[in-house]
Amino acid sequence: MKTYRTLLLATIAMTFALIVLGAYVRLSDAGLGCPDWPGCYGHVTVIHASEHITAAQEANPEGPVTFAKAWKEMIHRYFAGIVGLFILAIAALAWRHRREAGASPVLATVLVGVLFLQAMFGKWTVTMLLKPAIVTGHLIGGLTVLTLLVWLYARTRAPAMPTVSPATRALAVVAFVVLAMQISLGGWVSTNYAALACTDLPTCHGEWVPQMDIRNGFHIVRELGQSADGETLTMDALTAIHWMHRVGAIVAALVIGALGFALRAAGHRPLGTALLGVLALQIMLGLANVWFSLPLPLAAAHNGGAAALVILMVLINYRVRATAQQRVSGVLNESPAA
Repeated sequence: MKTYRTLLLATIAMTFALIVLGAYVRLSDAGLGCPDWPGCYGHVTVIHASEHITAAQEANPEGPVTFAKAWKEMIHRYFAGIVGLFILAIAALAWRHRREAGASPVLATVLVGVLFLQAMFGKWTVTMLLKPAIVTGHLIGGLTVLTLLVWLYARTRAPAMPTVSPATRALAVVAFVVLAMQISLGGWVSTNYAALACTDLPTCHGEWVPQMDIRNGFHIVRELGQSADGETLTMDALTAIHWMHRVGAIVAALVIGALGFALRAAGHRPLGTALLGVLALQIMLGLANVWFSLPLPLAAAHNGGAAALVILMVLINYRVRATAQQRVSGVLNESPAA
C-alpha cells in the first residue's frame, strides 16, 4: 500500500501541475497550436510536423498555428499522457490490494472512466474549435480527476480529527458545491475571454449593476465569440459573464470563509487556517488579474488557486465525514446491544 499511496501523491501533484499548464496553454491562445488530435498534423512531435506548421504560418501569419504554440500544446498533451498512465497504474494497484483497508478498486475504476471522458473533451476542444461549453467541460473534467485522486488518497489515511457538529459537516458539503459552481463560472469567463470585460473595481463600467445580456452570455451551446443566433457576442454578454463571476466570488468567499472559521472553532486549526489562507490568496489573485489586465502568470496562478481549494475541500469533506462515521461505529460497538 505504500507504493499505492506514493503513486497517488505523485499523481495528485502532476494533475495539479497539468491543470495550471492547461490554463497557461489556453490563456496564451495555444489551444489550436496543433489543429488535430492526438498528434500534430498526424505526427508525434512538432519537429516532424514542421513542414505543415510552416505552411500554416505562411498561409495565415495571424492565425493560431505557430511553432511556439504547437510546442505548448504538445507538451501539454505529453504531460497529460503521463498522468493518464499513472492513473491506470493506480487502478491496477487498487485492484491488486483490493482486500486491504484503504484500497478503493471501484472508485479507481470510475477514475479511469472519467480519465477517458476527459481525454475525449481534450480531443473535442481542438476538433470543435474551442467551443466554450467543451473547453469549460475540459476544465471541470480535470478538476474532477483531481477530486477523485485526492479522495482515493484520503481513504489511505486514517482520519485523526475531533468530531465536528452536523451543521459543520453540512456546511462543508455546501461550501464544496458553491466552490464547484464558482469554478464553473470562472471557466466560463476564461473560455469566453471575458476576464477583462470589466476593468474597474469594485464596480463594473462604473456601475454596481451594469448593462448586461445574460441570455446570450450564458447560452451554453454556441460557437466561440458568437451569440445563440450566430451573431458576434456583444460586450453586454461578456459583461454578464464577468459580473456573475464576481457575484459568485462574493458568495463563495462568504461560505468557504465561514467553513474555515467553523473548522478552527471546532479544533481543526491547521485545516481551517489553510483553507482561509488559500481563499485569501485566491481572492487577491482574482483582483490582481483585473488590476493588472490579466498578466499570464497571474491568470495561470488563479487556476492553480482554484485547484488548491478543491484539494483542501475534498480533504475536509472526507475527514469530517469519515470521523463522523467512526464515531457512530464506535458508539454502536460500545452499546449493550452490540
